[in-house]
Amino acid sequence: MYILNMTNIVTLLLLLAATILLIFLAQETKKSYISAIPLVFYLIMICIHGAQLLTLQEEFKNLAGTLLWCIAIDMVFIGISFFGYLWVDDIEAKQKGLKSVDNSLAWFWKNI
Repeated sequence: MYILNMTNIVTLLLLLAATILLIFLAQETKKSYISAIPLVFYLIMICIHGAQLLTLQEEFKNLAGTLLWCIAIDMVFIGISFFGYLWVDDIEAKQKGLKSVDNSLAWFWKNI
């Protein structure tokens, strides 16, 4: 059974670098859909890891711990990507003079 092992330090660092670069690219271009790309990717990955964990065959039970760690890492990356999306959406909304998707974090952005 093949899994994308996100517990590998090299994979983890590459995914983190790609996520941060996409968020800052979105911030520079002021396009929030660019920062939604890693968010959608990590949501798909958490669904894949969850499905693999639920359908794990008996001979691959030793991978259950790795899959649980991958799901935890997916959740951390979903949080990073979500806050990045909200940040870029706020920047894009201010530039275009529109209301952002969610203004409940205005106090958070003022403190940054």
